[in-house]
Amino acid sequence: MTSDGYASDFLDIDLPLPAPDPARAISELAYPRFSVLLDTDRRLAAVTAVNIDGAQLQDLRRSGEWRLDPRVPEREQTGPAVYAGNDLDRGHLVRRRDPGWGSMNDARAAMEATFFYTNAAPQAAGFNQSKELWLGLEDHVLAYAETTDQRLSVFTAPVLDRDDPPYRGIRVPLRFWKIAAWRTDSGLAATGFVLDQTDLVDTSGGRFATPPLGAFRTFQVPIADIAELAELDLGLLPTADVLDRPEVRASGWRALSSREDVIV
Repeated sequence: MTSDGYASDFLDIDLPLPAPDPARAISELAYPRFSVLLDTDRRLAAVTAVNIDGAQLQDLRRSGEWRLDPRVPEREQTGPAVYAGNDLDRGHLVRRRDPGWGSMNDARAAMEATFFYTNAAPQAAGFNQSKELWLGLEDHVLAYAETTDQRLSVFTAPVLDRDDPPYRGIRVPLRFWKIAAWRTDSGLAATGFVLDQTDLVDTSGGRFATPPLGAFRTFQVPIADIAELAELDLGLLPTADVLDRPEVRASGWRALSSREDVIV
């Protein structure tokens, strides 16, 4: 299978990759049905983008091993040394099942491609209700989109803040963002989320520790806020935000405790 990358016309609307500031050191990497814009200074993704066809998703067993991408110098990737001997997970940005659609062989190849370190970012280990919610947001939006054409384009990355705490030669991101976009009868619709792991990250003293009372926090947020946080040009996405609809009358950041709290 070719590594054709994210398709901007997947929703029959031109939806280009979010664009970082041209001054940033960015390497664009194409994989089967998804792309990664790697910030080579931070050694983490500034943007990931994946096309999901819910009507053709395959139910595949987990397969694939984490590995460095040979197209990128090792010094520009956050590799296995960062995750060794601590409570950091290699958090998938593009989820392993999202590009896993189409023929069985194509789906498996796409799923296994999600195990490149360029598609990972350090997340505090252990699951709680809010992190499980974060992992299920795309399923929730996809279920809603099934009333239309069962297709999504999803964009995910860490917020690469200048004040993120240093650890083993990188800076551990404290927040992550996600935007899901889909086609409706009236045009493009999109919604945005932020996961905050600030309370779970402590790198003081040169080591990683998990505070005992920390928790993940998940929010549905205005997409315009994500553009500002992540310093990205998000194109049409802010104007397609479901939180901007007059009938929603939602403002600011909405803390989520379950999928039923999500506005779509």
